[in-house]
Amino acid sequence: METFTVEELAKYLKLHTFTVRRLAREGKIPSFKAGGQWRFRKDEIENWSRNNRSEGSK
Repeated sequence: METFTVEELAKYLKLHTFTVRRLAREGKIPSFKAGGQWRFRKDEIENWSRNNRSEGSK
């Protein structure tokens, strides 16, 4: 299972780290906490990104 940290995901999605943390806290992005830090599964993020991109273009 490949995972991203907040910093890695922010770079991957071209978002600010604060935005990534807010989305995770609000449950708007697939995430989990490990050792008190947010983690993001790469496969779930790719699916989420594809689904959100297609919804935004409608």
